[in-house]
Parts: sequence; C-alpha cells; structure tokens
Amino acid sequence: MSNNNDTIAAVATASGRGGIGIIRISGPNTKQISEKLLGGQIPARQACFKSFKEQDNTVIDSGLALFFQSPASYTGEDTLELQGHGGPVVLDMLLKRVLALGARLAEPGEFTQRAFLNNKLDLAQAEAVADIIDAGTAAAAISAQRSLQGAFSQHINELQQQLTHLRLYVESAIDFSDEEIDFLAGDELQQIINKLKQAFATLTETAKQGSLLRDGMTVVLAGKPNAGKSSLLNALAKRDTAIVTEVAGTTRDVLREQIQIDGMPVHIIDTAGLRETSDIIEQEGVKRAKQAILAADQVLLVVDDREAGSEEHLTLLKDIPPAIPITIVFNKVDITGAKIEEVKSSDGQTIIKLSAKHGDGLNLLTQHLKELMGFNPEEKNIFLARRRHLDALARSNDFLNDGIEQLLSYQAGEMFAEDLRLAQNALSEITGKMTPDDLLGEIFSSFCIGK
Repeated sequence: MSNNNDTIAAVATASGRGGIGIIRISGPNTKQISEKLLGGQIPARQACFKSFKEQDNTVIDSGLALFFQSPASYTGEDTLELQGHGGPVVLDMLLKRVLALGARLAEPGEFTQRAFLNNKLDLAQAEAVADIIDAGTAAAAISAQRSLQGAFSQHINELQQQLTHLRLYVESAIDFSDEEIDFLAGDELQQIINKLKQAFATLTETAKQGSLLRDGMTVVLAGKPNAGKSSLLNALAKRDTAIVTEVAGTTRDVLREQIQIDGMPVHIIDTAGLRETSDIIEQEGVKRAKQAILAADQVLLVVDDREAGSEEHLTLLKDIPPAIPITIVFNKVDITGAKIEEVKSSDGQTIIKLSAKHGDGLNLLTQHLKELMGFNPEEKNIFLARRRHLDALARSNDFLNDGIEQLLSYQAGEMFAEDLRLAQNALSEITGKMTPDDLLGEIFSSFCIGK
C-alpha cells in the first residue's frame, strides 16, 4: 500500500503517438504544482486553455487544464488533469516538470486505489474500472459498467443485510434463552433461512455469468494427427489461423485464437496430434498439447469420422484426466455421409458429428459450448465478476450451510451465530470492507499506470 500523503502523477493516455495526451496529478500538493506550472490557480471544474511552463517560463506545451477540488474528484483528493498534445517526447517533458515540482510517479492503479481508500469506490467497483479497460467484447464492457455503477455491490450489500437480520434474530434468541423462547419452533426462522439461501443461489448464478463474460472459457482441440483439429479451429475463428494440409503432424505447436459466442469470449487452443513419434520437434508439440489439456475448461476430442468404428479415440480418452470435461467431435462427415447431429454415447458421453471443412454442424457445437458453461445471452442485468468474487461467495455460502447444520443437528445457536459472522466477513472481501492489504496490492498492481 502506497503513501497517501504523496502527490502522484502519471501519463493517463496510452503510450505512443496520438492527437491528445493526458497527464493526471493527484494529492495534497496539486494546487501548488498547478500554480507554478500554469502561472496561477484555475477555477475548479472549468476547462481552461493554458500554457504549461518550465521554471524559466519556457512553454513546454499548451492545452486544457482541469482542476477538481477535494473531495469532488475521482480520487477524492485535489486532482489536476493536463490535456496537451499526444507526442511521447512532449508528454515526457511535461511529466518531468511535474515531478520536479514535487510529485512522484504513480504506481500502477494508484489513482483508483486512492479512490477506493477515500471511499469514492468500493473494491468491486474499483476492479470494474480495470475490467472496462480490458473488456474484450461489447457485452463485457457493458457488464463492467454495471459493476462500476454499483450493481454487484448493491447485491452484496443486500445479502449482508439479510445475514445481519438473521444474526440479530439468532443472537436475540440466545440472549433470551432463559425465557424458553424456542426460536426453532416457529416457521419464521426457516422462512428467513430459505430466503437467504435463494438469494445466495441467485447471486452466485448471476456472478458466474459475469465471470464468463470477463474470463470466457478455454477450449482445447485434441486428437490424433490429421483428425481435422486445425480445420475446426479455422471454422470456429472464421479465418485461416492454422495451416491445413493432408500431411499428418502439420501442427507442431500450440495455436491460440479468441472467438465470441453471443458475446462470450472463448479461447480456442489447437494442439499437435497425440501420437508416439521419434521426431524431436513433434515430441515437444505433443508435450505442449498435454500441458494445454491439463489447463483446459473443456476438451474437444476431434476424431476422423472414418475411424469412428475403430474406437481408437477411447485410448486417448483414458489419457485425459477424469476431472477435465470432454466432448467427442466426429469430424469429416462430409466424406462418410454420416448425419450431422448431437448424440449421447452409451456411457453418457456427448458426441457431435460435423464437417469442419464445410462448416456443417458448427451451430450444434457452439450451442453445446454455451450450454456447458451455463451462459445465458438473454440475461440483461449481468454485472462483471471475477473468480475471487465467486470464491468469496462460495466460502460465505459454505459458512451459512455449516451454521444451519449446527443449528438443526445440535441446536447450537452460538455456533450458528459465529458461522453467520464468518459468512459476512467472506462477503466483505468482495467490496473491500475486510480485505487484507496484500490482496489489495495484488489487485491494484494489475492496473495500468495512470489509472
């Protein structure tokens, strides 16, 4: 965690040449820096055309200056934004002048970190700032904006209120136990618990949708050489990403492509054909293929439909860890004349028959991927969520269920109350009310400098 008593500065626009470049300054010495740099103080929240000057009054650049007085600023501190020309040399000269006047270079994410520490944003909103910048799809950007506006935080706060209400109910019953008030006898407690469990389930499902929009899913194409994995990659990407030939073993490295399915990002990874080989380069490709499989959210085991009867793919299935979901794709039905369809094998394995070369049956595959991840493009109120949010929600829900078990099995009201407190603490990690400093440092260090 950085020192909030410092005045910080950074270039807030992307590196390289551009029409406009912005330098952002925030902290207690912002007014003094403004007076020396601009030749006097400027009114708050009014755009002023000014010359940005060196100590000897040499003009470095000219442009708009905007001053935001504490607490009515992004960071909650006095903030100055200088909007000049976007050349890297002139921006560097201007930044050096600002640093010479008493500011220090901002760390990654430090402006947003100060906004969080000054209660301008909670932690979920602060993370949404970075998610808007990094959004890979329009749907992800819109959902991140909802998180920034507080949609996710509002749901968390409502859940906290329900937990607080339940804690008060339970702890009051404990305090008045001498009056023989049996708070398990009536339906009121059960109604409160049921409502709370439903709220957890609904919020978790929505958060999972938001996590999908942010992170997407990783799909690995695996199989024997010449099964059509690269053709399938090209068909899904709708462009010739991978080289396709009749020669087995053409792909010897890992190829990556990102596509969108109804706004959901999907990371497709094409891999070398799985087989025993004496070729050193191909051996390395097979090794990387197996590593990619271990990190996959879903494996598409691509099989040449002409070999469907041999069931050689069953050998490959045994080599893939059971914890990794697998879909079998019988490719090249344009050659065999097999029906394009999705079926279930005798052991419940999903099989999709298609032609990657002609694109026939791809709609079945993309619909299957959406169903696997539980993505619902019709949901209009999705907010962006991160894996750490899902983890915190899961731990909070686990504490709630543990407490309910203690109450129903042992009538241990005190243990139930303690589990409810722990559930609230886990939820507080999402909004940052009870978040360790090392986690805050990790989160904000992933931001770009100037934000």
